[in-house]
Amino acid sequence: MAQRPSVNGVADVVGLIDGLGKITGRAQVVWFLVFGGLFLDAYSNAALSAGLGPMTTQMHLTSTQVSVLTATAPALAILFNPAGGWLATRFGRVPPLLLAKVFAIAGALLAAFAGDFTVVWLGRVLVGVAYGIDFAVAMALLAEYTPAKQGGRLNLWQAVWYVATTSNLALALVFFHLDVGADIWRWSVGSAAVVAVVLLVGQWAMLKESPTWLAGKGRLDDAVANLDKLYGIKAVAGRPDEATRAATAAPAPGFRQAGVLFKGAYLPRTVLSSVISLGQSMQYFAVGWYLPVISLSIFGESFEKATVGSMVFNAFGIIGGLLSAYAGRRLGLRLSSAAGFAGVFVALVAMGLTFGKVPLAVAFLLPVVFILCHAAGPGANGKSIAALSYSSDVRALGTGVTGMVGSFGSVVGLYVFPQIKDALGLAGTFLVLSVVPLLGLITCLVIKWDPTKAGISPDEAAAHDLAAAPETAPAAPAR
Repeated sequence: MAQRPSVNGVADVVGLIDGLGKITGRAQVVWFLVFGGLFLDAYSNAALSAGLGPMTTQMHLTSTQVSVLTATAPALAILFNPAGGWLATRFGRVPPLLLAKVFAIAGALLAAFAGDFTVVWLGRVLVGVAYGIDFAVAMALLAEYTPAKQGGRLNLWQAVWYVATTSNLALALVFFHLDVGADIWRWSVGSAAVVAVVLLVGQWAMLKESPTWLAGKGRLDDAVANLDKLYGIKAVAGRPDEATRAATAAPAPGFRQAGVLFKGAYLPRTVLSSVISLGQSMQYFAVGWYLPVISLSIFGESFEKATVGSMVFNAFGIIGGLLSAYAGRRLGLRLSSAAGFAGVFVALVAMGLTFGKVPLAVAFLLPVVFILCHAAGPGANGKSIAALSYSSDVRALGTGVTGMVGSFGSVVGLYVFPQIKDALGLAGTFLVLSVVPLLGLITCLVIKWDPTKAGISPDEAAAHDLAAAPETAPAAPAR
């Protein structure tokens, strides 16, 4: 009988998971359950978007109130991305994910049964809290569940995002044909609560705490038990290694410890992931403003036809999201982001120079190119590269900070870009926006870090650095 491997710390857990080469056992189901939370985040946003017109009419909302509603969730995520990262670092990955579903259920129901703008807004506040917590924690947990060889698989979240958006649009059509009238937005928003309930039950029943996080806390027996439950890996708990003893003896990580993300070897990684996340969220709103124009021009001005048009464009986002996993694996996350930014830059310049001057088929093709390049490159990579660039002790904080920067870009898009549009028109707006992917491209070419090409995981590097350091020295950042 072969001797079972001994787990003495985080590096041993990471090595055993990476040694699998692929996700096996219960982890396959758990992996998609975590992804389900990202589906819910996108679905909740799409639910508001799909019903915003009828809601505006029914509640007599002003343009300012509409702007506040659309920006509330990403604005709250600016705060709760890092808060979610702190919770996941302090208490584990699973509890914050379950808490996020509770907020999502409450927010969806509050908005669906609201009688005025204030109550709808409070519902969106709760949805924003859920969105901020879930995204930061889910990406960190997925990174720890996934063998290094399949790191590009994290990019599938982008396809999941577009699938969720399309699903809600399709459901809105169902409600339209059921003739629910102006209350269609209530059904659309309320359906997010059903999705959240299903996910809450499924995650509560199936999720197991990250063995990597448990090992980092010195809970080696629990880490070994979860390796068995998730992957069928039979191991034994050994004696905590030097890295584990140092980690358990150190104060619990908090917001002050997030400063390590901006020091040493972590600094360029934080800059790269933040710029990709910021750039992709800002540039997306160019299409956000342009798609309704194209959709209404091609598919007609009725609710039904405009919704079908939006679904057509989202279909290309699904394709791009699926391609992102392949591109990330072949090119690496950095170069696939650079290629995506380059494609978006060309598309935006072309849209700016030709808007209103080309046949409808060309006007349709340009935003399609935009969506494909965005979804296949930086749209997915901003969050994935952060989740893979940090050792487990600061991974959730890293994904939280990156998510915060991305949410800031969303808020800027919702408030600043419409002002540019009013001043310069759509053509001028596209040309101004082309600066965003250009800066993203330059950053990707200047900073050479790519976790999928590093050859060693951040956790293994951190453990190696500590073992090689004097006993009294603090752990060096992962390289």
